[in-house]
Amino acid sequence: MNKNESRDKIITRTSIVGIVTNLFLVLFKAGVGFLTNSIAITLDALNNLSDALSSVVTIVGAKLANRLPDKKHPLGHGRLEYLSAMVVSAIVLYAGITAGIASIKKIIHPEEAEYSLVSLIIIAVAVVVKIVLGLYVKNKGKQVSSGALEASGKDALFDAILSASVLASALIFTFTGLSLEAYVGVLISGFIIKAGIEMMLETISDIVGHREDPELTQKIKKLISAEEGVRGAYDLMINDYGPNRHYASVHIEVPDTMTAGEVDVLTRKLEAKVYNETGVVLTGVGVYSYNTQNNEAAEIRNNIQKIVLKYDWALQFHGFYVDLEEKHMRFDVVMSFDIKPSEGLEILYKELSKEYPDYDIMISPDLDITD
Repeated sequence: MNKNESRDKIITRTSIVGIVTNLFLVLFKAGVGFLTNSIAITLDALNNLSDALSSVVTIVGAKLANRLPDKKHPLGHGRLEYLSAMVVSAIVLYAGITAGIASIKKIIHPEEAEYSLVSLIIIAVAVVVKIVLGLYVKNKGKQVSSGALEASGKDALFDAILSASVLASALIFTFTGLSLEAYVGVLISGFIIKAGIEMMLETISDIVGHREDPELTQKIKKLISAEEGVRGAYDLMINDYGPNRHYASVHIEVPDTMTAGEVDVLTRKLEAKVYNETGVVLTGVGVYSYNTQNNEAAEIRNNIQKIVLKYDWALQFHGFYVDLEEKHMRFDVVMSFDIKPSEGLEILYKELSKEYPDYDIMISPDLDITD
């Protein structure tokens, strides 16, 4: 069984547990809500029904995302899982809005509820069940990097809070005669709406693309830089094609004495090393060469580096190489988002041209993509 098959089974099994549990809660809560005339309990049952639907969406999303690559989608269908997480967050948002509207109507047109000991016990049990289910689903989601499962788990925990609030309002009404359930419904619906919006924004961030986890990027750079013959790893760019589906490219700095054959052996070794340690596929390894046989070249490099890095927006200097005979030098500068690349280049070209008027200077601006 490969890693994706195992992940798919965990998502499916966890989602089925969520579906079965929520359907049982729907039946019990709907019955209690009908018998007690409680809008809060009835809405709570509706919310559990939306959770069951979310689990169905999660299963479908995982199945579609796990399809093999094809001609139209050579890098797989992993991003479909982000779309399923988006649907789950939309369901959560809809449930919150629906609960809010119904609660406001109940405030305008109040109806007394009649709670029995059995109904209170059922609500209390439901709170415990939702807490256990929420923690279980959320942890499984983290285990297999499933945004949809994590969203479902968070929703279940919010449902537990909702059910606990319903229970509290029922107890207050039972002992004091003060009916707060409609107001509690409005308050909790606000929390559910907030959770739905946050889930949606997080998923949108995954789809649009965001800065990768610094721990992962630093690990990859250290793995590469630790290899003999590599002075540094730069310009690491990781593309996310779904959970556990990452493809990356990177530049390495090696001595100018290495042959093409030696570079080929080195890059293949790095590709295998990074994949085995992190699961990230290196699809491209670019090469920077650095001067090794001339002290003057080293002095120029150190001076250029000092000039460039005196600016706060110049985060990194790398890939330097100078041809003393042809009077040509080239290097890369990582610029922060505090300055436009064109503005940064204008400043550097102006200053370096004064310092080295006889040289043809080529500066490549790099974006601050990874830490």
